[in-house]
Amino acid sequence: MTHGTPPPHPAEQAAGPAPRRGRPRDAARDRALLGATLAVLAESGYGGLTTAAVAARAGVSTATLYRRWSSKEDLVIAAAALYGEGSYEPPDTGSLEGDLRVVLRDKAAAMTGEGGRLIRALIGEAAHNTVLAEALVTAFLQPVYRRVAEVVRRAAERGEIPPVKDVDLLGEVVVGPVMSHFLLTPQPPEDVDEATARKTADRLLPFVLRAMGGRSA
Repeated sequence: MTHGTPPPHPAEQAAGPAPRRGRPRDAARDRALLGATLAVLAESGYGGLTTAAVAARAGVSTATLYRRWSSKEDLVIAAAALYGEGSYEPPDTGSLEGDLRVVLRDKAAAMTGEGGRLIRALIGEAAHNTVLAEALVTAFLQPVYRRVAEVVRRAAERGEIPPVKDVDLLGEVVVGPVMSHFLLTPQPPEDVDEATARKTADRLLPFVLRAMGGRSA
């Protein structure tokens, strides 16, 4: 007699493998809901944001929303992750000036796009909401800090500048002027066209380059 795992019961054989529970997430639906979240935020601010308003804007039930996110805070954190800047790769143009130009232009473009709209809608609330503040830092600051750190490392290896300590502070030097310009400008940043945003970034470039010890070509 052979020992081992007993054969399955006939009823189990007929039924086949157990089905998976639930349906897979619909990425397009998620994006639509987060887009609706951004639209409501831009119109009403965080204080006026409700899950009911987002569901109505997206044309779905609140039950659909709650199957994905349990609160408006979770919604906003997901929106920050979606519209954040984590997908950018460190530039490698061969020079510090060229790399910084790319970083500044990308940041200017982000500030005049959906990410900028999200930051402006949340900046006041983030001042006293640690969870939202951390979400904004993770989505919109840390990716740029990492890019700047890599740019500076490569420039030092090429001998353009001496090795730099506290590279994270240099990230703030790059991000700070761009963000303050587009957050505080009287003209809504979303009304600024791409050419104007690039021009602003290029005007800031000599000052950022000088702060890092580099020279213009």
